[in-house]
Amino acid sequence: MTIEEKISHLQGAAMEEARQQGNEIIARHKKALEQVFETHRQEAVRQSDTRIKAETTSARQQLNTAASKGQLKLRRELSQIQYTLKNQLFEEVNELIKQYMKTEQYKMLLISYITNAARFADGQPLTFYMNASDEDKKEFLEKRTGMTMTISEDDFIGGIRAVIPGRNILIDNSFKGALEKEYRDFTFQGGGRH
Repeated sequence: MTIEEKISHLQGAAMEEARQQGNEIIARHKKALEQVFETHRQEAVRQSDTRIKAETTSARQQLNTAASKGQLKLRRELSQIQYTLKNQLFEEVNELIKQYMKTEQYKMLLISYITNAARFADGQPLTFYMNASDEDKKEFLEKRTGMTMTISEDDFIGGIRAVIPGRNILIDNSFKGALEKEYRDFTFQGGGRH
């Protein structure tokens, strides 16, 4: 082999070894970069997932807050409507009571209240009170029951009140007391037709 061939062969071998070393360096560097990239990608995915979870939680909380506020507003509106309707209903009831108080059935009701109270008193002294709006019925009731009626200074709409002083008993058959109790206890039930 000539010197030139030896040089050429040596040059070829050196180049081949340099290529191999260069390829190994490039491969190691590529592998290191891929590891850095994978680590960075995993961190970015983890941060993204965390951000998505946080924003989902925040959105859910905002939605719940808005829903709660909406429900509270609806409850307030419903309560106000029910209050208005309840008052209108009891205004109508008051009008019906006024009309009823002009009937013969009302006079008979008063007589039954008086006779029942007298029976309950069982001979003990008894004071009967009637509403000032019923003053026109005083004489009729006294004749029919044999009891003395006193016009009350308090307006209790209608009906009769009786006091048995010896037993500290008030017999309250007044419309005002019954209406107040009904008003307190009244609630709207459901919304469907029965």
